[in-house]
Parts: sequence; C-alpha cells; structure tokens
Amino acid sequence: MDTVPAKTILTRNKDTSWFGSDYNMNLYRGCSHGCIYCDSRSRCYQFAHPFEDVEVKRNAPELLEAALRSKRKPCMISTGSMSDPYMHCEETLRLTRRCLEIILHYGFGAVLLTKSDRVLRDIDLLDEINRASKCVVQMTLTTADEELCRIVEPNVCTTKRRVEVLEELHRRGIPTVVWLSPVLPFINDTEENISALLSECVRVGVKGIVCFGMGLTLRDGDREYYYAALDRHFPGLKQRYIERYGNAYSLPSPNERKLMALFHDTCAAHGILHTPEDCFEYLSAFPEKYEQTSLF
Repeated sequence: MDTVPAKTILTRNKDTSWFGSDYNMNLYRGCSHGCIYCDSRSRCYQFAHPFEDVEVKRNAPELLEAALRSKRKPCMISTGSMSDPYMHCEETLRLTRRCLEIILHYGFGAVLLTKSDRVLRDIDLLDEINRASKCVVQMTLTTADEELCRIVEPNVCTTKRRVEVLEELHRRGIPTVVWLSPVLPFINDTEENISALLSECVRVGVKGIVCFGMGLTLRDGDREYYYAALDRHFPGLKQRYIERYGNAYSLPSPNERKLMALFHDTCAAHGILHTPEDCFEYLSAFPEKYEQTSLF
C-alpha cells in the first residue's frame, strides 16, 4: 500500500445523467476485492503499479474540506466509481468516514457505491447526512449463488450479506440503489439468477436498479485478467468467449433480450426506478427544501 499526495480530490461531473452526482471523489486507487471482471484494471487508467497495491490519498479529507468550504451551493458528492470506499484498508485508515464527517458538517449530500458490509460501520453518519440532506448507498449485486459469488468476487462479503446490508439501510430510512452489473455470459446470465436478485431487491425496498444491459465489457488489461480467471475456474469457457465475441468491447449475453424484459417488467410492477437515466437523475437531485434554506 502506497501513500500519494493528491493535488485535488473532487472531480466535477459535467453530465450528472451519467454519473449521478455533481462531484465525484476517489479516496483510493486500486482495489483489494479481487473481482475477476473489474473494468478499473484496464490499461487506459494507466496504473503504474499492481492493481491490488492500493494507493492511498491520505490528504483527501483536507482537500475535501477546502473544496466544500469554498462552495456556496450544496450538492451531491459521490464516491466509489473507480475503487470501493470500503476496502480492507478503510478499517484502519478511515478516510471514507472522515470525508463523510466533512460532507455532513458542510451540509452536502452523499452517494456511495460499494460491495462491502463495512459500510455499516458508518451507518450513524449516513443516517445523519440523510436526515440533514440526502444520502444514498448503492450496492453491486451480480449473483444469487453464494459459491459463485466467492469465485467472481473473492475478497468481499457475498450477496447474502450485501442484501442484509440493504435491508438494514432500508430499516433506517436510508435509500438504496442496486447495480445489477455485470452479468457474465454463460456464468450468471440465467433467468433463475436474475429473478432471484430482483426478488431480493423488491423485498428490501430498493429505490432503483442500475442495469446497462445483460453482459459485460472488456478492455485491454481487464480482459487478460478475466480470461485468466476463466481458465482457473471455468475451463474451456475462454475459448467460447473468443469464438463468440473476438476482441469486442461489449459482450452481451445471448439471453439479453429475455433477461432485460424480465428486469424492466419486474421493476415496473414494483415501482422501482429501472433506467440509468431515471436512477442517475434521482441520485444527483439535491433536496430542494434544504438547498433553499442553505442559501440564507
């Protein structure tokens, strides 16, 4: 684990319909969760070190406080797009918690994306932020099969535990959004799996589900890592991928049309936001009442 001094911590999102917040921050670079499909391993992100050797932006809280102190209009601040804010190192470093304290102090809202139950450590802060303005926790779900989850996402809590986290957040009145992504062709792209995940989302009262399609994307860097994992855990499947998809960036499931119909129909029947545009519009919206009172 390396410590790096960051020059800035907030990145302004010009298009909130894609990112779901006005500003994004990544407190870490790299990740220890070991998900076999992770796009952040791609060479285009120019990692000069092993992906698991996490870079820590130790001065992130100081940079965040300076940035928020200078802003007159509160808005939503998101984290988790490139690395999980609740990796193993967060247990001791507590950068995410310190940044949440700053967000609360200056009256901003928070959007987090994670796979980890460590987020519950900060449920007191998440609750306070949500009561003061707005806080949304996003959780990635990919498979209802616990053994498969341990293969494709080996170093983080399994789906069962993540659903328990969603349930606890809902019980506390903290809104949640699920990322149903990626869906791995010939692995978890079954009607049984998608139905099981959707049923749990309905049961625990998620506000929305982000799904860009039933499939995954591969680029130079993460493609090699993913194929090596296929060789280890699913012998012969790599060749099937190569024959079907070649070197394509987008790898849709052969079952995509049927699975997407199931997804949209289920969400519509239960009042769950289910287009990326609607989900991101909800995530980026700062409560109007609080925004008005904060200006005086």
